[in-house]
This record gives sequence, structure tokens and C-alpha cells, in this order.
Amino acid sequence: MVFNSHVFLFAFLPSLFTMFWLARSRQQRYVLLTVSGYVFYGYWNWRFCFLLLFSSLVSFVVALLIQRAPTAAGRRGWMITAIGIDLSILGFFKYYNFFVSMLHLVSPGWSPTPLDIVLPIGISFYTFHTISYVVDVAAGRVRATPNIFEYLTYVSLFSQLVAGPIVRFRQIEEDLEHLDRAPREDFMARGIGFFVVGLIKKVAVADQIAEFVNPLLAAHESLSTPAAWMAALGYTLQLYYDFSGYSDMAVGLGQLFGVRIPQNFNTPYRAVSVGDFWRRWHMSLSTWLRDYLYIPLGGGRRGPARTNVNLLVTMGLGGLWHGANWTFVVWGLYHGVLLMAERLLGTRWPPWPEPLARARTFLLVVLGWVLFRSESLAMALGWLGRLVGYEAGSEGAPVALLWWVIAGVAAVNFVPEAWDIRFNVRPRWAVAYALGFVAAYCFMNGRHSVFLYYQF
Repeated sequence: MVFNSHVFLFAFLPSLFTMFWLARSRQQRYVLLTVSGYVFYGYWNWRFCFLLLFSSLVSFVVALLIQRAPTAAGRRGWMITAIGIDLSILGFFKYYNFFVSMLHLVSPGWSPTPLDIVLPIGISFYTFHTISYVVDVAAGRVRATPNIFEYLTYVSLFSQLVAGPIVRFRQIEEDLEHLDRAPREDFMARGIGFFVVGLIKKVAVADQIAEFVNPLLAAHESLSTPAAWMAALGYTLQLYYDFSGYSDMAVGLGQLFGVRIPQNFNTPYRAVSVGDFWRRWHMSLSTWLRDYLYIPLGGGRRGPARTNVNLLVTMGLGGLWHGANWTFVVWGLYHGVLLMAERLLGTRWPPWPEPLARARTFLLVVLGWVLFRSESLAMALGWLGRLVGYEAGSEGAPVALLWWVIAGVAAVNFVPEAWDIRFNVRPRWAVAYALGFVAAYCFMNGRHSVFLYYQF
């Protein structure tokens, strides 16, 4: 099920909203949100609900065992067990065939046979949820909840289940503990406002740009240099409006049910450095990688050489998290190298004026998205080659895409994020919400396109 579908907008959401606020107790609301999360997830493939439940139960039980363990070694042992189970499940479904193909290159006669594996939607996201929970319990940052339905609500919360943001239990624990409170006007206003803004981003901007970008990239071997640049810039904007649109909708849906989901985007294309970009882009992932991978590896505490290694490992694995393809790994390493370069050169050169620093960072990010979007390294090299060396090509870019790019670049630099808008429930705002929803619905035109990050 996707947020921009008829079944969600006109059946699932209004039914759940009504039942949730009619429910009296916190436990009833836990059960209702848990069941709705599994209905939402099972709408795609009900069989994988058992996998989601298994992963959730393992982390729930292990967290309680960690809390009761009398020694630090015992707590660490249980934590490693839970992480090992979670990563084994993720590794099998997402990376088995990838590693088999690598083994085949090294030893063709010995490597196992590839399997026809269906990747469970959202597995990367809910795996990071369960891992962060057991690690936080082991570290004493949060107490394990004894309420199974409170925990299942956290893992299966439909608004962020399949494409994030990656929410830590401690970030929404207070709201879960007070889930039986009465509806709040400010939550409702932000919920509706965020959802409408996100829907507009997705269907009125991202999907419209995709109509031009996807055909160009389907013929990437024939692109002219101008068309290659338009495809790169178009995809850069499409990805941002698609994923930030989803994140805004997730935040809005959380608010409608009394849960404050944290911010995931903060004007990332206004960043003045690559480090600044990662503080603004997919913030829940970048902080997760920092807190649960980079810092445990030693962070920047063990000298420049070790810091650089930690950066490369963190960004490389962050790239691999996105998908079982060398393009993602190279994309992650590319950003790792850029972060290393900034650390090395940052104090040796005078700072650039902000407009130039923004333009430089944006260009570096665009080149990285070429790697990210490419289906193979060969496609990435060919696409990048057309960007840096003139190719006449037989495939040109539509003029309409040029206008979308111009408007999109202007918007990401000057239009505020949803987080910068003070939504309220006054009549004129209600009219604005209604008009925004109707406009977005008209752009849907009966199509229920999935979000780009559903594949991760």
C-alpha cells in the first residue's frame, strides 16, 4: 500500500483515524496501530508479515534479557545475538545473490547457486529500528518496554515502516507512553499540513519530473551531453522531492496519531559542504550510521589515518545498505572520499563565498547521484563520460524538463521546508489544505506510483 493510492487515502486512513480516536485506552491504541501496521505491510505481500513479526519478537525478548543480565558480558552477548540474527536475515534476503556473484568471479566452479529471492519491502528500515533498540537498551540509553504491543507499535508504525525515517524507540517513547491522550489541535494541524505538502511534492513534482527522466535514462547510451546533464539534474530533483515528500507525509501521519516523528530533511541542496549535506540529507540514516557504526569504530578519536578508514567503512556500508549493487558501494565510497578531502583541506584553504560553496557542493552531489541511479558501473561511467566530454548523441532532452530543472533548482534554494511552516487550524488554513489536496489528487490522475526508497 502506498500513501498516494485510493485505498489508502479513502479507506485505510479515514477508517484507522476514526477507530484510533474512538479507542479509549492506550493498550487499545497500541493494538490498533499494530494491527493496522501489519495490514498496511501485508497489503503488498502478507507472507512477509511473519518475517517482520519474527524480527520484532527477537529484539523485544532479547532486550528484556539484556536488561535482566547481571553482567556487562551477558548484556553484550545478548546484544550481539540479536544483531547477528537481524543482520543474517537482512543479509540473506538482500545480499545473498550479490555475494554469490562475487564468489562466482573468484571461484566459478565452487560458488553456490543464485536463488530467486523476493526482497521484503522495508526490511532495511525495520532492521535498523530493531538494532538501534537492542543497542540502546544494552547501553542503558533506554529501558526495555515490557509491553509487547507498545514495542510492536514502534516497529510496525505504518507511517514509517517501509521507507523511514529511521526512528529510534527513545525518540518516540514519550509519545507512545502517552498515546491515550486526547487529540491535540496543534498535532492535527501539523499532521494535515505535512501530509498535504508531502503529497504535493510526490505527485505534483517528483512524478512529473520522472515522466521525462525515466525515458532519457532508458536510452542512456544515446544521450547527448545536454540531455545527460538534464537527466542528472532531473533525477537529483526527482529523488529529493520523492523522498522528502514521503518523509513529510510520514511525519504528518505520525502527528495525526499523536506521534512526533523526527525531521529527515533540512534543505539539503543548500549545503555548503559535503559534511553539511549529510547533516541535512536523510538525517535519520546519517545520524544512525554516525551513532551505531562510525563512533563505535572509533570515530575521529584515534588519529587521522584511523578516522579516514572509519569514514570510508561507514560510507561504504551506508552505500551498500541502499542496495546489493556496486554502484551503491562506489557512491558511498565517493562520499567518504569527499568527506576525507574536506577534513584534510578544510583548514588549508580560505572558505568559499556561500553561493559558490553551495554550487560546488550541489555539483558534487549531482555527480554522486549519477552513480546512485545507474543500474551498473558501466552505465555510470558512460553517463559521467557524457557529462564531462561533449557527445552529440541522438537523444535530446525535452524543453519541458529544462523548465522543471530551472524551477526545481530555484525551489530547493528558496522555498521553505514543511518544518519551517507554522501550520494551524484556522479557516484559511483549512481552505489551503483542501485546495492543496485537491490539486495533488488531480496530478495523481489514477496513478499510484511507489516511492523511490521503497526499493531499499
